[in-house]
Amino acid sequence: MIKASFKPPSLSFLLSHPAHLVACGFGSGLSPFAPGTAGTLFAWALFPILREWTSDVELLGILVACFIGGVLAVHKTGADLGVVDHGSIVWDEIVPFWLVLVFCPASFLWQALAFLLFRFFDIVKPQPARYFDEEVKNGFGVMTDDLIAAGYTVLVLALLQFILQ
Repeated sequence: MIKASFKPPSLSFLLSHPAHLVACGFGSGLSPFAPGTAGTLFAWALFPILREWTSDVELLGILVACFIGGVLAVHKTGADLGVVDHGSIVWDEIVPFWLVLVFCPASFLWQALAFLLFRFFDIVKPQPARYFDEEVKNGFGVMTDDLIAAGYTVLVLALLQFILQ
């Protein structure tokens, strides 16, 4: 499902609280067109830096911390905007897509496929992602539906790798 609101908040809102800056993907969520896609592209662009400076264990630890912190930041930002899953909130795309990239081959084609699959599953929201999107109206629900989309993406990528070997 498409997020409930498409009007991006102002730059002053983004800078008014650290939670807003994080939840809105350091500004990537302010895109007036397809902010979720912009946030996912931001995640993809930033991932090589994370990958270069961290081990697998450190990176997974960072992702867990980013998920937990994201639950809090997304909840605060949604409450302040008056919409739990406001369109400008993209941290829920960023962290799960980083997780997808951890398990994705490092080639551009595999990562492009991962990007397309993740956006597909994020938009379509197959169960149980739809449950979290529709029924869990807080930061945890917002973050978790995208985490499930990431799980579907990793599963499809793994199956394709198995088939193509």
